[in-house]
Amino acid sequence: MKVVAIVQARMGSTRLPGKVLADVAGRPMLARVLERLGRAETLDEIVVATSTEPADDAIEALCEELEVPAFRGSEEDVLERYRDAAAWSEADAVVRVTADCPLLDPGVVDRVVRRFLDGDADYVSNTLERTYPRGLDVEAFSRDALEEAHRDARESWEREHVTPYLYRHPERFSIAQVHGESDESDRWWTVDTEEDLRFVRSVCERLEDPAATTWSEILGLLRRHPELESINRGVAQKALQEG
Repeated sequence: MKVVAIVQARMGSTRLPGKVLADVAGRPMLARVLERLGRAETLDEIVVATSTEPADDAIEALCEELEVPAFRGSEEDVLERYRDAAAWSEADAVVRVTADCPLLDPGVVDRVVRRFLDGDADYVSNTLERTYPRGLDVEAFSRDALEEAHRDARESWEREHVTPYLYRHPERFSIAQVHGESDESDRWWTVDTEEDLRFVRSVCERLEDPAATTWSEILGLLRRHPELESINRGVAQKALQEG
């Protein structure tokens, strides 16, 4: 079975345009995501899925520099973009992550993928029943399930957010969850606003190796320096996409 991580990335953002290429401790945020994701042991390939919009030429250029395959598809119909990227990469299983999560943890990715590889679920995530900080989100699902969702999903929000059709139809798809050892779901480690960007920059600047530090080690840092989380604690975060 070929397991392909598809990283959702585009320059357009309502609240923080261009955030995926913003500098985080000396490297573009997308590069930080890719270097951490590249440490996962369960992935056969990593592909960046961006749009055909001219603004996203910069994402393709970075991917060429990093020697990471880039697929370009629909800007708004992200479900179609994922389906086409999965076909292009000949994936049997797809791991979905987003480019605004520079603290993504490869160990968490492996936990979700290994649960999927147990073979009794069409869709596995750590997002429906949250225990991990937001920003460590991982979803794994079969190519067949993705094809079904692409064929049958009709609502615009189902197509924009890729996976809602899967987890909202448990009568069609077998669903499994991965939970952490403690509930840290109130922590916000993803980048949606300028304050979030300042937060992850401040964290990464304090890490000896931002690519290799585990999420548990980052959690330890934040417990020692609670003032770091005050950087973005007061921000009214946008309505969260489910899953």
